[in-house]
Amino acid sequence: MVVCSAALAAFEALPPRTAARTVHVHNMWDRHVPYADALAWQRQLFAERVAGVSGREPAAGGSPSDALLVLQHPPVLTLGTASTLDNVRCDPLPFELIRTERGGEVTYHGPGQLVLYPVLDLRAYRQDVDWYMRALEEVAIRALGDVGLTAERLPGLTGVWVGGAKACAIGVKLSRWVSMHGLALNVAPDLTHYEHIVPCGIADRPVTSVARELQTAGADSDVADSQALMAEMHRLLLRHFADVFEVELEDVGATSVDGRSAAGLDMPA
Repeated sequence: MVVCSAALAAFEALPPRTAARTVHVHNMWDRHVPYADALAWQRQLFAERVAGVSGREPAAGGSPSDALLVLQHPPVLTLGTASTLDNVRCDPLPFELIRTERGGEVTYHGPGQLVLYPVLDLRAYRQDVDWYMRALEEVAIRALGDVGLTAERLPGLTGVWVGGAKACAIGVKLSRWVSMHGLALNVAPDLTHYEHIVPCGIADRPVTSVARELQTAGADSDVADSQALMAEMHRLLLRHFADVFEVELEDVGATSVDGRSAAGLDMPA
């Protein structure tokens, strides 16, 4: 199931859990992971979980069946399953272009953008596509609120917006109620890179970032340090992910599914 859901309703919280459920966090928030590598990693996690849930009940509390990848990418453009090159504005392309199985149109990923890829068995949460999309939006809305930014949903559009500009893009895929892909929050990316595309196919809405909105709001000088801002937004996203999905997060560090270290990956400049 490829999801291209549009925002129609507010988020509805889950009922309190009777037992803790653990999500393993593969944490590379300060690394630039090539998109193709992260996609292969997601696909492996996803395939294992789809195979594991067939005909079975959701995994018991404490099971490592759920995972969350947190990372950045080098500059890359990605296309959803049904998207075309109509929303790509330049030829030749300035960055690598990869077609992937998420819903939605063309988007950009790059340094300064925090990406969360949850691989979850949604039967243990709520079997509702719209709820899942609203839950991902809620994570970003709460994190942005914690740094003083008023974020919102817009009717008919998926994602999170600040002052009418898109700050967070969301696109997912579901199969047997297992999720992959997720959300990308613009913290302090090079926004000029979006000029090469019509982001998410929405021509009449600009793209923004946490850094830009804080500067516009006249925030204190300490937010000018983009790496410090990335660290803070990373902390807030994880905190609110745990709250929204009613889970405990277990940080398994910068390791991939086969246990290899990510030490060789590029660090942000």
